[in-house]
Amino acid sequence: MADWTQQTQQAREWFESLRDSICAEFEAIEREADSDAAFAYTPWNREEEGNESPGGGVQGLMKGKVFEKVGVNVSTVQGTFAPEFAKTINGAEEDPRFSATGISLVAHMANPHVPAVHMNTRFLVTGKAWFGGGADLNPPIPYEEDTEEFHAAFRAACAKHNPTYYERFRKWADDYFYIPHRGVHRGVGGIFYDHLECADEQGFARNLDFTRDVGKTFLETYPKLVRRRMNADWTEEDKRTQLEWRGRYAEFNLVYDRGTLFGLKTGGNVDAILMSLPPEAVWS
Repeated sequence: MADWTQQTQQAREWFESLRDSICAEFEAIEREADSDAAFAYTPWNREEEGNESPGGGVQGLMKGKVFEKVGVNVSTVQGTFAPEFAKTINGAEEDPRFSATGISLVAHMANPHVPAVHMNTRFLVTGKAWFGGGADLNPPIPYEEDTEEFHAAFRAACAKHNPTYYERFRKWADDYFYIPHRGVHRGVGGIFYDHLECADEQGFARNLDFTRDVGKTFLETYPKLVRRRMNADWTEEDKRTQLEWRGRYAEFNLVYDRGTLFGLKTGGNVDAILMSLPPEAVWS
């Protein structure tokens, strides 16, 4: 495995900076709603037999008036994949060693009219080095205006880097965030990308720039949607719709999500991994 230590540190610093900016903005929204909710940060250390520096991360969690439950986690880990799992990971077939750093965010909202959201970006090193991630909007009660604004922002972000990115990554999100046993998509989509490989430092810089723009676009766009809907009146029927939709969200994350599997298979912090699950859900 090539030495990408310096680049991993660069990516980590960006993810931590993005985490700080997002959490500050979300806390500001809580202040606007006369709430004193704030993120609680819990560091955790990964354990791996025979590995003196397996890494770890910090789980950030807030439960407030607007954000019923939002988690923003950053982790940086390194170690060795189990043999069978290594066969499923890009570049790990012959050498199971890996390192990974990334940010992961899931927000479940109190008001059913405010869309839930997921965002994550990451940098992984095995026999290859690459970036992946994306963001997708998950409204229990969709509004065309919100969907169009979310997609327009990421379309513009993608266009700055490659004219093919948006359509490729939009379709990838649609294909990935799909619940086969229900025959429905998890939400209204967004973008999803993986294996943006870095053959050299120039490739790393190019893909890091794109990944930064994904994070910046999320930070610029999602809070606008929250502020637009957070004071809307809602009914018990609206809440029931939200709770049923959350059940579908939980099903996807527990049955199909590769990030959940990656975290569990690599000895990550279980609470941080499963922070994506909603605080309350129903199955009818």
